[in-house]
Amino acid sequence: MTRMVASLSALLLSIVLLVSGNAFLMTLLGIRLSIEEVSPDVIGWVLVCYSIGFVLGTLYVQKIIGRVGHIRAFAAFAAMAAVVALLYPMAVSAVFWAVLRVLSGFSIAGVLVVIESWFSSRATSANRGSLFAVYQIVFYLSAAGGQLIVNVGDPANFMPFSLAAVLLTLALIPLALTRMEAPVIEETERMSVFKLARESFTGVAGALISGVMIGGFYALGPVYATLVGLDVAKVSTFMASAIVAAMLFAWPVGRVCDHFDRRRVMFVVSVTAAAAALGVAVFGADQLALLTILVGVFTGLSATLYPVAVAITNDRMDSNRIVSASATLLLSYGIGSVIGPIVMAELISLLGPAGLFYGNAGFLLVLAAITSYRISHTEDVPVAEQEHFVPTMPEASVVLTEMDPRNEDFHESPEVEAAREEQYQTG
Repeated sequence: MTRMVASLSALLLSIVLLVSGNAFLMTLLGIRLSIEEVSPDVIGWVLVCYSIGFVLGTLYVQKIIGRVGHIRAFAAFAAMAAVVALLYPMAVSAVFWAVLRVLSGFSIAGVLVVIESWFSSRATSANRGSLFAVYQIVFYLSAAGGQLIVNVGDPANFMPFSLAAVLLTLALIPLALTRMEAPVIEETERMSVFKLARESFTGVAGALISGVMIGGFYALGPVYATLVGLDVAKVSTFMASAIVAAMLFAWPVGRVCDHFDRRRVMFVVSVTAAAAALGVAVFGADQLALLTILVGVFTGLSATLYPVAVAITNDRMDSNRIVSASATLLLSYGIGSVIGPIVMAELISLLGPAGLFYGNAGFLLVLAAITSYRISHTEDVPVAEQEHFVPTMPEASVVLTEMDPRNEDFHESPEVEAAREEQYQTG
């Protein structure tokens, strides 16, 4: 396994540079718009355009990659992301920035599809679970590290945007120099949201509301922190701790999910996260330590809603439909990530900074009510028949879902099979 990770070092380095640069830029934009005294509802509309671009990217970039190849597509998408980062400070205009956010979301989706395709192509039946975990750990740590870079300069200046562009550009180098053969991307069949909802309404609702929570917080968390009086250094720590909490909560919630009915776990998680959100809204702004703890509980539990929703859905799916169902859940999450910033921004305008967390609590309680209703009106899947829980993150493309260890239809890529055959013949 160590040798396999070492062979993927170029990919991992590209992931670190790309994700940290993108996470840094997302927080930087929220802070800069707050400094410019743009109203929260306008900020929400501007920042939600990233999610719109990302959803469009996951739907269409595979066709672009198929036409021009992985290396060229990666270079084009990374260059677009870097150029967009440089354009932001040239004109602080809501309309201009909204267009840039769409382009940024589209290009980041393209880069992730390329990287994850390469990553997935190196997976075998024996190591894909471990590689799946390595990818997610690197992704989350890079996103948390990107928040801390916000401290390097004044967000009102050009320099931080240039640094974000540098990181996004540097992500090109490791992958451009790799000697790995380009993988083959296969089109993933998608199941309609309505069809999936008929089979697993709780799963679709969980994925959608998870998108509302995470999309709304990542877009407007820096705005909230700025409005309650945190300086730039504290805002970066605030956002970084929230992302680390999302990674830390995945393991214990997963353990619980493997021993209890998952819909009941989702109910408890939703209610607990709602209580934490209400705690932030009422008490959090007065004490930084309490704010950090409550936000960590809220984001950590909210981030587990998506993998729990995937697990609930997979328990009701045949193994050969797991990938198509996961693609639809990702789309549901993407729709939620579009709704979240818009609704939360309006609530901040109406109720002040606390509106972000009052809104989050409201959505979580709606999910708890839906889950409770489904528990009382539909049969449970026996715990013994549940699939093994696998922590999954929605901040990725559908390509990575093919590596999900629950996917029994997983097939090793031709290059992995060829390498294994060569090793067998020479061994």
